[in-house]
Amino acid sequence: MTDTLSRTDAAPETAGQELRIEGLAAGYGKVQVLWDVNLHAAPGEFVAVIGANGAGKTTTLRAVSGVVKPSAGRITLGGVDITRAEPSRVVALGLGHVPEGRELFPHMTVRENLDLGAAMSAAARARAAETLGEVYTLFPRLQERAGQLAGTLSGGEQQMVAVGRALMARPSVLVVDEPSLGLSPLMTQTVFEALKAVNAQGVTVVLVEQNVNLSLKLAHRAYVLENGQVVKEGTGAALLADPAVREAYLAL
Repeated sequence: MTDTLSRTDAAPETAGQELRIEGLAAGYGKVQVLWDVNLHAAPGEFVAVIGANGAGKTTTLRAVSGVVKPSAGRITLGGVDITRAEPSRVVALGLGHVPEGRELFPHMTVRENLDLGAAMSAAARARAAETLGEVYTLFPRLQERAGQLAGTLSGGEQQMVAVGRALMARPSVLVVDEPSLGLSPLMTQTVFEALKAVNAQGVTVVLVEQNVNLSLKLAHRAYVLENGQVVKEGTGAALLADPAVREAYLAL
């Protein structure tokens, strides 16, 4: 397979927003998952977060989008404090979230699922037709499947819908959770190429992903999360060459 994902460029000039996490602690009930997590993504940057299952990667993204309420720390989006904001408020401020497992509405059509992505923002609704065209350009197969029930799509096609739905809100920051889960290598490549294209348009991207090799190739910078704490950070290329990362996550 041709390697078209390796990062050779700097973050683009962009109006995309910065995402900053400082001293984040969060969990579920009495179970604490995150401990003093510090992470940031500059405007237009592509940042990867890697780590083993249970490291706290998904909880970090859920805290950013308002699904999980932090017990300590601070999260800002474009300088605005969103630490305990409701998800609708976070979306309105410019965050798009592609959740783990896609979380589509299976008995609604592809088009209906996409339309829901613009529902929370008046600005997004006003440009919904334009954005839909951009999503169809990014994923032509979705235009072909527009009237098909989302639950009847392949896993890869469902992931396209999940990404497209988040893009319908016209986010300036896109957080993406495990997009390659259950996908073939070819479909994984397709989804990652789309994320690279979105980032090239100036959208800040934060990616949580089990495919460490592809993630680090694509990322400007990356973080390693272990047991709810950041243990390493650096450029994607530097972490890809790091012996400890290669041994732990690439079996090399």
